[in-house]
Amino acid sequence: MAAKSIPLHVNGKIAHVSVDDPDMPLLYALRDNLGLRGPHFGCGLGQCGACTVHIDGNAVRSCVMPLSSVGKKKIVTLEGLSLSGKLAPIQEAFVSEQAAQCGYCINGMIMQAAAFLAHNKNPNEDQIKQALADNLCRCGTHLRIVRAVKRAAT
Repeated sequence: MAAKSIPLHVNGKIAHVSVDDPDMPLLYALRDNLGLRGPHFGCGLGQCGACTVHIDGNAVRSCVMPLSSVGKKKIVTLEGLSLSGKLAPIQEAFVSEQAAQCGYCINGMIMQAAAFLAHNKNPNEDQIKQALADNLCRCGTHLRIVRAVKRAAT
């Protein structure tokens, strides 16, 4: 099969990725073709959240999103949340609360939280926990993560 060039709108820019299989997971194109290291491979089944990106403002698991289904939608990765070299408020809050231990889940936590806060500007603790319930963290920094989301909301 001949390689196919697919344009992607990533972090405000158009990037072209050359792939043999247009149905490969978006995660692979982001990491392997574009060198973006924010989204991580975790489970490969869309269950852990480590690979979360935004597509048209919605949190999406990129490990199960076929590249061919992205089309002209706008993709934002962890790297794209910061503007002009300044961390986004949710990123600053995670740093301030020291919410990362190993850091593997943090991409998914931040991306899920950012999408959630875009629709709920003043959530309570239960709403935050519910919004992040499908993102797995094995280090046990959940309390700091919830505090970081609360801090970013205020």
